[in-house]
Amino acid sequence: MPSSMFRWSIHLLTIGCLFMLYLIFTGQKIGSLTPLPSISADQWQSLKTVFVSIFLEALPFILLGVLVSSALNLFVSEDALRRVMPKNPVLAIVVACLFGILLPVCECGMIPIVRRLIRKGMPVYVGIAYILAAPIINPVTFFATYTAFRGQPDMAWERVAVGFAVALSLGLILYKSVKKNPLRVDAHHHHDHRDEHAHVHNHNHDHGRKGSRLLDVFTHASDEFFEMGKFLLIGAFLTAVIQTFVSRADLVDLGGGALGPHLLMMGFAYLISLCSTSDAFIASSFNGMFPKSALLTFLVFGPMLDFKNTLMMLAAFRTRFVLKLSLLIVVAVPVASIVLSRTLFHS
Repeated sequence: MPSSMFRWSIHLLTIGCLFMLYLIFTGQKIGSLTPLPSISADQWQSLKTVFVSIFLEALPFILLGVLVSSALNLFVSEDALRRVMPKNPVLAIVVACLFGILLPVCECGMIPIVRRLIRKGMPVYVGIAYILAAPIINPVTFFATYTAFRGQPDMAWERVAVGFAVALSLGLILYKSVKKNPLRVDAHHHHDHRDEHAHVHNHNHDHGRKGSRLLDVFTHASDEFFEMGKFLLIGAFLTAVIQTFVSRADLVDLGGGALGPHLLMMGFAYLISLCSTSDAFIASSFNGMFPKSALLTFLVFGPMLDFKNTLMMLAAFRTRFVLKLSLLIVVAVPVASIVLSRTLFHS
């Protein structure tokens, strides 16, 4: 039920964003179509400018991200990934974190992949380390962050460093603390036969499908693109609304105190559920309002924990494990952002 409600809410928000695009391109004002209080010309211009600039800047990186992700999803064998993992637990966690550089699969596609790998024998702590690190340290995300923060290119490196530190730390904590398989038993039995059937089907038709692999990549990429595009629309719209109707002073007051900006940015990242290849453009729009470490918290927390991947994790893992992992992320991300910003990055 929560999943269906979430999907319907996303569809309604997307329709609202598309309606705004219609107003922008037709030049009409919202006051002429609705009984809502009129928006001043300056506010409307600001809303349009922020929304369109964020959307258009992030769009190419979402497209690039889903193309790379889809190609890897179809051409990289899960069994090969499992076999190359070192036997040493600590080294395996490090390698899993670094795999994001070579295998930048979108965070939405990683949870089903890691679930299958865990069922095939991959340790839980290794799979979770990969889920946490890959969306942040992959080259597409790095390039998007570098582009979004043109005046602060070091933000891209700092994001990678904080993301790697958090993923490595949580992988080690899970290695020491998780002794039982956290996968849902019903998910295990329900999907086993379907996955095996899919594997046999793909294996038996491998020779006949080589010519259609490229088509499969584009089909998979188009599905992910429209799925991620909805969240980009919503994120850009909400950011434009905040930037237009909430003053800088009010935002600073709302995120007051040492931890206030971090909590505010974590909450925002959780709700808008952006793809890691586009969230840097949202973060850069808050540059100057909040400390740099708070922007890093936003950039690292969102790909690790947001509303949509919480639902996906709850479908794959036991609730107690998801709550434990979520709590660890909530604590570890702001701590790592603050500590590393002050000690290594001097910001």
